[in-house]
Amino acid sequence: MGVGTNLKRLRSKTKFSQQDMADQLHIDRATYANWENEMFDVKSQYIPKLAEIFDVEIHELFRDNQKIQVTNNIENKDKTGAGGVGVQKGKVIINMIITDENSLSKVKEELDKYLNKE
Repeated sequence: MGVGTNLKRLRSKTKFSQQDMADQLHIDRATYANWENEMFDVKSQYIPKLAEIFDVEIHELFRDNQKIQVTNNIENKDKTGAGGVGVQKGKVIINMIITDENSLSKVKEELDKYLNKE
């Protein structure tokens, strides 16, 4: 996970659009989009402002600790009860061990997309 992924995650969390971000940074929206897509590196002069906008420490823009563990625990039950995917009365049951906040945010975002389709 690079800086672009972190920018996108933080922007989604704050509900800003790419245009909102570009306006706050006084840059073109395409420039900001290229940062998120990791087509171009973020210029160092914008890093403190990005941290300020997202209300995070600068190092959090560069964090790379994506850790999601999903284990199939239906047939191979272990004593910890950790993880697994199953079906119960027509519903999908998913248990996961999520070891960091970034992963939790990503899972929540994907679940929100899925749940809002219905």
